[in-house]
This record gives sequence, structure tokens and C-alpha cells, in this order.
Amino acid sequence: MDAGILFSLVLVGGVIYALTRMVRIVPQGEEWVVERLGKYNTTLLPGLHLLIPFVDIVAYKIVTKELIQQTREQEVITKDNAVVIISAVVFYRVTDPSKASYSISNFESAVGNMTTTTLRAVIGGMTLNESLSQRDQIKADVAIKIRDSLSGWGLTLGNLEVQDIRPSKNLQEAMERQAAADREREATIMIADGEKKAAIAKAEGQKESAILEAQGRLEASKLDAQAKAELADGDRKSMMIVTQGLAGGEVAPHYLLAQRYIDSVQNLSKSANSKVVFMPSDWQQSLTGAVGALGYLGTALGEKK
Repeated sequence: MDAGILFSLVLVGGVIYALTRMVRIVPQGEEWVVERLGKYNTTLLPGLHLLIPFVDIVAYKIVTKELIQQTREQEVITKDNAVVIISAVVFYRVTDPSKASYSISNFESAVGNMTTTTLRAVIGGMTLNESLSQRDQIKADVAIKIRDSLSGWGLTLGNLEVQDIRPSKNLQEAMERQAAADREREATIMIADGEKKAAIAKAEGQKESAILEAQGRLEASKLDAQAKAELADGDRKSMMIVTQGLAGGEVAPHYLLAQRYIDSVQNLSKSANSKVVFMPSDWQQSLTGAVGALGYLGTALGEKK
């Protein structure tokens, strides 16, 4: 091959290579960091750019779309010495490609480690119940702590979500046993409370029944006393009438005694268990006195009329 032709081919190839190194098209969603002679020069935004071949080189191609960093699951000890397992997801984007390129060697790994250690610190200052129930508070505390660090690396925090937080396996089993014991204790308390209320209600019923029974006996006693008083008053009035009608004497007592005797004999004869009625030896005299008293009483009442 002729030397001139070979030189021409090499020259054309060199020009083409130089053009490819000089003309650069940055796609949307990326920004390129350009170094000139080994030193940061500029950041290329999406679009067409011209560089100086062999002087300007593209050192880093940074994705400016939102990035997702998922932390690994880790065991964290809470303030009350309980072990929980937690993981999180961080959403962020590169807002300063030069800082992201030169301030830290690997910002993706740095974001994951920073989130992990911050989660440990936040959970370590909370109790088990707080860590399981206050996800929003955990998210807010972690976001505040890592935002400044990410800003120094040329990153902007978009959002942080607690992906999962749960007790460790051993702790979960212990919590289940405790919950079962609590439910059994509550059931026992409810049964005992029901039995207590039933016993109180029964005692109150017996008390009210005894009060009502006592009140009934008291009322009956009052009525019996009143009846006896009325009967005695009637007897007294009868004796006064008989005594006044007969102008004194022993007739009235004989009359009342005979009347009581006749009533007693009559009640005794009506009893189903009484087969024999005993008569006193002086029943004839008593009956004669009663008949005489009745005669005198009739005469006295006739005279009064």
C-alpha cells in the first residue's frame, strides 16, 4: 500500500476519533462531570456539547433521576432492652454532581450506611412499644438526622419510609405468651367479678326478704296486739255494762268465766285430734251460775229499756 494512502487513512481515522471525543450528547436524566487535565472543569447538562479532545475527559456520569436505596434488615436493641428487626427505604436524588463525585467515594453505599446507623440511634432511644407504634416519629427523626449529611454530599433527600419493624422471633414468642396469659387473667377476673356480683345480688335479695319477713311479722304482731287490746277493751266494756246493769255483785265475773268456759269447750270439741272432752266436777254449779247470770243480765237489760 502506498505510504501516502496509509497516511491519509490514519489522518481520517484520527479526525473521526477526535470528533467523537469532542462532540458529546448527554441524555436526559444524566449529568456528566468533565475534567480538564485531571482537574474538575465543568458539569455537562443534557444536550449537545463540544469538548477539547485529549484535554477534556468525562470523568463521571451521574444519574439525576430519583434513586432508591433499601437498607438491609438489622437487629436493634431498644431502650428497654428489647430486640426489634427494622429496615427502611430511602428516596433521594443527586442535585450537585460535582459534590457527589468528589466529596465521597461511593454515595450510594454512604446513604445506606448512614440510614442504618441513624435508625439504630433513633430506635435505641425508644421503648419497644414506642418503636412499634410510632413509625411516623421514627421516619421524621431519621430524616432530620441524615438530611444534612446528604446535603454535604450533593444529595437531596426525597422521602424515607420505614419498610418493616417487628419484634425478634424470641421476643415475639414471649409477647404471644404474655398476651395469652393476660387474656386468661382477664377472663379469670371477669368470672370472679361475675360470681362476686351474683353473690352480692343473692345476699341483697336474702336481706330484703328477711327485712320484708320481719316487717310482716311486726305488722302481724301489731295487728294481734291491737286485736287483743280491742278484745280486752270489749271485755272491760262488757263487764262495766253487766256490773252497771246489775248494780254490782259477783254475777258479772261468773258470767264472763262461764262464757270463756263454753267457748273453750266448743273449740276443743271441734278439734280433729280430740276424742274425749273432760268436764270439771263442778260443771253443774258453773253452768247454773252462768244461766243465772244470763237471767239476771236479761232482766237488767229489760229494766234499762
